[in-house]
Amino acid sequence: METLIHYFETVPSSHRSILLVGGITFFWLLESAVPLFRFKYNKWKHAWPNLFFTATTVIINFALAFVLLKTADWVQATNFGLINWLPEMPLWLYVLLGVLCLDFFGAYLAHLVEHKVKPLWMVHLVHHTDHKVDTTTANRHHPIESVIRFTFTLLGVFLVGTPIGIIMLYQSMSLVFTQLTHANIKMPKKLDKVLSYVIVSPDMHKVHHHNLLPYTDSNYGNIFSIWDRILGTYMELDREKIVYGVDTFPDEEKNSSLKELLKQPFQGYRKPTNIEGLK
Repeated sequence: METLIHYFETVPSSHRSILLVGGITFFWLLESAVPLFRFKYNKWKHAWPNLFFTATTVIINFALAFVLLKTADWVQATNFGLINWLPEMPLWLYVLLGVLCLDFFGAYLAHLVEHKVKPLWMVHLVHHTDHKVDTTTANRHHPIESVIRFTFTLLGVFLVGTPIGIIMLYQSMSLVFTQLTHANIKMPKKLDKVLSYVIVSPDMHKVHHHNLLPYTDSNYGNIFSIWDRILGTYMELDREKIVYGVDTFPDEEKNSSLKELLKQPFQGYRKPTNIEGLK
């Protein structure tokens, strides 16, 4: 465990780039082999705006990385934060709690707030208006959302007290999981179900991308499913019934245009047209 944390304390940017590009490539190929939905689309044309937003996310995170590093150095030097105030524990448990708590603040809480606060929902909407969810959808975030997500991660680092090694481990895990859960892959239902008791599985997250409430407002987790399960936001829906997109922004042509997507957060909130009844 010490070797792992030491690696992530000094992980080169090139290694993180390989993880990003390699992950997209791997799941892109896997989607072709075992697709969940057989989309009739030009995969490269669909990927273009998503890859653009992936690039802006990388640039924003890189530009703000020094703030994250300074905060991590400060909490470590002052022994500040939740996991530093707990009794002494084995390193593996310290790391697990650090990643688990960062997953709450940086992913679950950020995601929940974006759905509940209307101006933030309009920003996050860009992610949800993809009608052909695949692994390139993973980082389809408006630049404003990238800043919002970074802010929540920074808050998590400050409150939890995680050193830089755990932060880099968490961010690497988060990257892989978001590519996995958005990938258009057909995992055996029983396996997916078993995995969903511990981690966010592909089918579990796909429910979140259903175009109607209340399913859109569920399954906010990124790595661990524990937060959705204990906080009452976990929902299930047969994957064959899932329809991607958002009911209030149904124009797929506009939702595939980079120009329109960049303007989407400023178009004004639209009340949901329909709330699907629970069965």
